[in-house]
Amino acid sequence: MRTLRRSAAQQTIFCMSSIKKNLKPTIIAEKILMEKILTEAWTLKQNLIDFVLDAEGELAVALEAYVADRSSRDRYDIAQQNQVIDSFTVEGKVGEKRPIELFAESQTDLSDTDRKLLAQWRLRSFTGLFEIVQIFPDSWELMNWLTAKHYVVTPNSSNFLQEMSRFKLGEILLTRIAPLTDDSWMMSGPPVPMGKLGRPKLAVAIGNFKQNYKHHLYSDAPELLELAWQSVAQYHHDFTEFFGSDEVTLPGYQLNKKIAEFQESIAKKRLADTGIDGTKSLDEIVQEATVATEEIKAAAVAAAGTDPAAVEVLLEGNANSKMVTPKVELPDRFKKASQVTALSHPRWGQTFLPDYTQFTALLSAEDWQSIVGAQKLVRNYLEDPAINVSIWQRLAKIDPAKLQEILQVVLGRTDFQLDRDLDALLQEFHKPLEPDLPEIASVPLHLHDLFQEALGEVQKSKSKAQDKKKSSKGFKS
Repeated sequence: MRTLRRSAAQQTIFCMSSIKKNLKPTIIAEKILMEKILTEAWTLKQNLIDFVLDAEGELAVALEAYVADRSSRDRYDIAQQNQVIDSFTVEGKVGEKRPIELFAESQTDLSDTDRKLLAQWRLRSFTGLFEIVQIFPDSWELMNWLTAKHYVVTPNSSNFLQEMSRFKLGEILLTRIAPLTDDSWMMSGPPVPMGKLGRPKLAVAIGNFKQNYKHHLYSDAPELLELAWQSVAQYHHDFTEFFGSDEVTLPGYQLNKKIAEFQESIAKKRLADTGIDGTKSLDEIVQEATVATEEIKAAAVAAAGTDPAAVEVLLEGNANSKMVTPKVELPDRFKKASQVTALSHPRWGQTFLPDYTQFTALLSAEDWQSIVGAQKLVRNYLEDPAINVSIWQRLAKIDPAKLQEILQVVLGRTDFQLDRDLDALLQEFHKPLEPDLPEIASVPLHLHDLFQEALGEVQKSKSKAQDKKKSSKGFKS
């Protein structure tokens, strides 16, 4: 951990401020005060990091586990490692408390200002994927790509001014920021530079962020997070209304067709909610809608069945929506399956399973152990991350006694009790008991636009590659 300490001590703190020349006395006073706050905050931050790195017992064990859990990601250099340690101070848990809380309790000489600052770091700090949108002589303006919110950050170390010259407009930084005052921020940990990213790579980076930092989605825009969760509940309502149940099983090709029809019905319903005749075809609606040309084009794409989510863009001028429902379709690997089950839940979202009916057949069989592959199927349901808690709860409701018997045999635990031990078992297999935001959740409009641009560039690139390949073959012949 000593190596980690030296690297952590090299972290640089930032805050919001833009220093101009020829400052007036009041501005000079504010500058001096801000420099004092920065110095004190940096000292406090270093003491917090040292407290964590010097810890023994439960805190040390919790840190090791936290770091190990996050070291499995594709990229894990020293900057990433230091960032993980910084995040642990706020997000890690030792029993029922956070390391930052343990630090505050252990330091009897902290000032009221320090304690307030620690409390703000605990409540408001978050990790984001930021783009450098402006560079000033002594600061940056960063945009959080997840929420499109902007922050101006200034280093409190003159040494870092030289390092700043390495970064250019448009570069992406993965970093954590924390409040310094009510309206100013600092970088809590070291930034992980990702360079300039084109639209396709940026879309991938955002996808990776959503996967690795699920609890930081829309952290600085709780209203967007609330809208996203509401969209999941609405999707479930629309699903059960369209299919007549929250569960439907069909051959893959038929389910794929039905999902497309379902998506179109959602788009038409949204249009109808704005006063547009939902009984007409999307093509007719687009022709009659009095919207901007670009919006008509977007809706026309939806009318052709390429992207029903684009109809949400059409509603921008009518419904003032901040979010767009993503396109949902059956994964390619399931389209030719003999049967696929689609399950919907108001919190866990939608799941496609090609073997759900095989599992339910175990629950209704007189001798389930005689069924070929039965134990392998059960173990797969325990190990597969896609099989979430809601699916196990659904199975438990079908025949709890039979499911308990099956798990007792497969696990070799004759004392296993479904009502008592199921949650603990699922946690043992790394299944969270509470849902993360599902993939079907609506996304902010700017992210929808980014994903569409990225998809367009990828398709254009593939088309050019195919044309070049055909041209090359023709030349050789």
